Amino acid sequence: MVHSSAVFGIALVALGMVLTPGPNMIYLVSRSISQGVSAGFVSLLGTALGFVVYMTMANLGLAAVFVVVPWLYVLLKVAGAVYLLHLAWKTLRPGGSALFEARDLPKDSRWKLFRMGLVTNLLNPKAAVMYVALIPQFVVPADGNVMLQGFVLGGVQITVSMIVNSLIILAAGTIAAYLQRRPARIKWQKRVTGTMLGGIGVHLLVQAPAPA
Repeated sequence: MVHSSAVFGIALVALGMVLTPGPNMIYLVSRSISQGVSAGFVSLLGTALGFVVYMTMANLGLAAVFVVVPWLYVLLKVAGAVYLLHLAWKTLRPGGSALFEARDLPKDSRWKLFRMGLVTNLLNPKAAVMYVALIPQFVVPADGNVMLQGFVLGGVQITVSMIVNSLIILAAGTIAAYLQRRPARIKWQKRVTGTMLGGIGVHLLVQAPAPA
């Protein structure tokens, strides 16, 4: 039995995570703008599968593995932090692209869009932190089957993420057109996005030595 307070708590955490710019949002927005809404949704399906993979692995003992071999968890956080810092640099450097800035990208097949959505999410440190460190905090062993609680709360997180990302995909083109008419706002959007990505990356690096 999963308490409503746990469901509400995970929903809030998931909402905060999905609204923070990261690898998933950057990939989904870039594909939605360059290749259309349908491409964004195909990519989103890959992202959803990535969450399912994390949820399944976590509930089948991934967290326990990280406790037994803590350096694997540290390595994952460091790799994710470095990736976020790389994205921050690509955004903030001279000539870097803003999140909602229209740009030419090669047209990818649906299979490649799906595959890249999956890979991007599997390399997304926020997804790893969500399933390894955050969701377990809302699981109460005294309330029954721990694995079932994990899958239910993971399902809540995936649902929130898919709804919010779907809205972002639908709005990406409109936001990009709006910003194109106001170039000064693109610069500010780049600074905000790059700073947030860099901040999360630095935070993960600082927290990386912490045990799982």
